Amino acid sequence: MSSRPEPESEAALFRAAVAGARPLPDARRLTPPPVRLRPLPLQRWADERAALIDSLSDPVDWDLDRLTGEQLAWKRDAVSPQVFRKLRRGQWIVQGEVDLHGLTRDEARVHLAGALAEFARHGARCVRVIHGKGLRSRNREPVLKAKVAHWLTQRDDVLAYCEAPARDGGGGAVLVLLRALR
Repeated sequence: MSSRPEPESEAALFRAAVAGARPLPDARRLTPPPVRLRPLPLQRWADERAALIDSLSDPVDWDLDRLTGEQLAWKRDAVSPQVFRKLRRGQWIVQGEVDLHGLTRDEARVHLAGALAEFARHGARCVRVIHGKGLRSRNREPVLKAKVAHWLTQRDDVLAYCEAPARDGGGGAVLVLLRALR
């Protein structure tokens, strides 16, 4: 014989167990659809973070003046030698200035980018970027000088830069020539 109860006794047991139960009122009641949350753009955030990290890294060390004794200077091919010579001689009128003294590398990069964008928006063509000579930094070496040089070459709105003449900051500053407004 099997130990399993007969089907009639199972039904009787079930009826006895639910004898006091009452059906729920309003059987037509609808449950609201689940709230759909907007998807998070996780991949875009990861891509933007990776791009930011890449942009903040400086694989090239541009301490040209310490290695060769030359001043910092750079220009795009489209800039004529006469325009660049005027910039190096300090013959352009400085229309703005950004001072990066006391800022960390990351703070300086953000501050410089914001200032250059603001200068360009107002139509400034020549600005002075003061990065300092590094006299108060560890080993008395300029920390931001090479960084600023590298950052400036990455910007499309920068046509040229050179070390400022002594009267405008000398080795602690650069004059930057910005693209004209269209």
